[in-house]
Amino acid sequence: MAVAPLPNVRQVLDYAVTEIPREKIYLGIPYYGYDWPLPFRQGETQARSLSNQAAVDLAIAQGADIQYDEAAQSPWFTYTAEDGAAHVVWFEDARSLSAKLRLIREYGLHGAGYWSLMRPYPQGWTLLNALYDVLDA
Repeated sequence: MAVAPLPNVRQVLDYAVTEIPREKIYLGIPYYGYDWPLPFRQGETQARSLSNQAAVDLAIAQGADIQYDEAAQSPWFTYTAEDGAAHVVWFEDARSLSAKLRLIREYGLHGAGYWSLMRPYPQGWTLLNALYDVLDA
């Protein structure tokens, strides 16, 4: 499934704001994706972590069509590896990041932090700067 499906993020926020003052909450924004071999087996299958840009590059290299799950608000695609194994890749893009970043205003949160910044993804910064005033810490 998606790295951070929007309904799940909302469920966590709905609870968090009942226990923590909203102005003390920073929303963690995933800045990565996962490449899952299929079939998935609980406790056995391990995904490869990859940057959002690497996910897009992989989709292009594999000729895969990137889909968008409206319920999860997250992009994904499937491909077949050279060894014949099927894979599904879930990651973040400008649409999914926007959906998550907009929760900050909706819930009245203090702000957000990107998780795993060592993986460049220019769309994320462009979007963040378009929606908010970014402050240096």
